[in-house]
Amino acid sequence: MKSMTGYGRGECAQDGFKITVELSSVNRKQSEISVYLPRELEALESRIRDEINRRIARGRLTVKVSMHAANGSYSGRVKLNAVLARAYARELNRLAKELKLAGAVTLETLVRAPGVLQTDEELSDTETFWPSVEKALKKALDALMKMRAREGTHLAKDLGKRIATARRSVERVQKQAPEVVRRYQEQLRERIKNAGLEMPGVEDERLLKEIVYFADRSDISEELTRLQSHFQQFDDCVKSKEPVGRTLDFLAQEMNREVNTIGSKANE
Repeated sequence: MKSMTGYGRGECAQDGFKITVELSSVNRKQSEISVYLPRELEALESRIRDEINRRIARGRLTVKVSMHAANGSYSGRVKLNAVLARAYARELNRLAKELKLAGAVTLETLVRAPGVLQTDEELSDTETFWPSVEKALKKALDALMKMRAREGTHLAKDLGKRIATARRSVERVQKQAPEVVRRYQEQLRERIKNAGLEMPGVEDERLLKEIVYFADRSDISEELTRLQSHFQQFDDCVKSKEPVGRTLDFLAQEMNREVNTIGSKANE
């Protein structure tokens, strides 16, 4: 059994750059993955999602990937995209004339435009960084899964104690259930006596019908049997290596249903 909450971090260096992947997950019935990537690595999002989906089935997962120069500064290689800069200048000047705005397009404006100046990160082929991203991601996933498994062990112990309490309660109910009809018969005869009516004999047909009707209406053997079945299925879930959250949620609802039915029927 694994928890849905956890955290993991992984790092890997390549070509003077360091790739860092951070994963954090919280409870959610379905799988939901949010990926935050630097612009240089956006093309790798689908591959990151595929890798995560192979190992995680439930939970709300946040993925943060960062990329920076390992020595704290870039190697200094910068390329000017002159063709793109001219296109920006042409279109911006044309827009200024249409809007009748004063002032010319400056060099400062152009170099800040997206894509005009390209650094080493932007000049690198995104796919060449996938091996490093994958390695960092796997390290982060290993750490995340380890934390989820550790917390899952604690949850399994806690749930086991609660199921043990429920089992003991069911055993008490099973022992007391046969006495319910006998006590009802005694209470029925007592009410007849207190009402000043003639006390019917033990074999009186009317009394027997009333007792049989009550016994049928208050029979909880089916509910007790189902509860035992749910307890056994719970034990199987705890031993399973597959995701069991939804199954446990369903079993908890069914246990609650059987307990409520027993409370309504037992008249005790």
